[in-house]
Parts: sequence; C-alpha cells; structure tokens
Amino acid sequence: MIRLLIVDDHPIVRDGLRAAFLPEDDIEVVGEAGNGAEAVAIVSREPVDVVLMDLRMPEMDGVRATRRLLEIAPETRVLVLTTFDSDDDVLRAVEAGATGYLLKDAPAAELLHAVRASHRGESVLAPSVAGLLIGQVRKPTRGTLTDRELQVLRLVADGTTNREAAARLFISEASVKTHLIHIYAKLDARDRASAVAEAYRRGLLG
Repeated sequence: MIRLLIVDDHPIVRDGLRAAFLPEDDIEVVGEAGNGAEAVAIVSREPVDVVLMDLRMPEMDGVRATRRLLEIAPETRVLVLTTFDSDDDVLRAVEAGATGYLLKDAPAAELLHAVRASHRGESVLAPSVAGLLIGQVRKPTRGTLTDRELQVLRLVADGTTNREAAARLFISEASVKTHLIHIYAKLDARDRASAVAEAYRRGLLG
C-alpha cells in the first residue's frame, strides 16, 4: 500500500485529488496539508511514502517543504504537481530533491502512474518539463561566466533588482532571470547572496 499525502493550498483541488485516488486499491491518502509547514508536521509524525506537492503556497512553499521533508524523511518521495513550468520553478524543485514534476492538467491515469513510479524511485516528468531540463543540461553548468553573466552578477552585487538590471543592460527582465539561473549553476549557488559570495571567493568580483 502506497501511503500518499496531498499538499495544496486549495481545498477543492485536494478534494478532487483525493477522489481520483479513492478507487485505487494500492494507494491510500493518509493526509492532506494546506501548506508546506503542515506537510512537514504530518511527515514528522507518521510514515508517508509519496507526497504530492504543490509549489506556491503560503507559510512554506513547495520547494522549501521538499528540502525539509527529505531532511527528516529521506525515504519519502516528493512528486510536484503544479500549474507552473518555468525554468526557475522546475530547477528549484528538482534541486530540492523532487522525484517528479507534473502539471495539473495531466490526465488522471498519468497522475496515478506517476505516484506509483515515484514510489518505486523512478523520475517522472511532464514532457514540457523534461524539455526544459534537457535544455539546461546542454548548457555549460561549470566554468567561466560569460561577459553578460558577469555584468548581471556585478549589478546583483550592487543590490540592483532584476528590473533595474534589465534596464541598465537594455535587456528584458526574463533575460536577467535566465542569466541568473546559469550563474547559479556555474557557481553552485542557490540564491543571489550565495552567488555573490562565491563570486568574491573565486575572485570574479573585485
């Protein structure tokens, strides 16, 4: 029996998901949570095999919750189920340790398959998400920053926002975010502060 926890801040979504799993003999919904903090509390009290995790929630989002869940229960599998498939959302969830990443428009049969596959330790990705990750793998993830990436990083170090950096460099705010994703990967950093700190450590900023 697969013990499943549903985590979503919308009660109607949780109700719909619970109904989808009700007829399944091998899956038992053992709990529901409206945010990441509630999910962490439940998993700390009782064993859960698979957590169906939304990303954007109040109090504690899905990425932070995933990271914390895997600290307290490493054997638990986290399957992200969200409406968001941007590069940043996908990369942050995968880096946090999510086993899979599905979108909420997935058919019920695909969702059931994903839960079972996650329980077996297999990775399950929506096609659009797989494409994003393949694109990231094909890009250089280590080594020297490009001139543009250095320009963005210097502005970040000066405390500028993404919007301000975009205006100064005459590029879009989306381009700034993409450059930051590449910078984080190359510097093995999780956020702006750690990227700046690592850049100073490597002598990239002076």
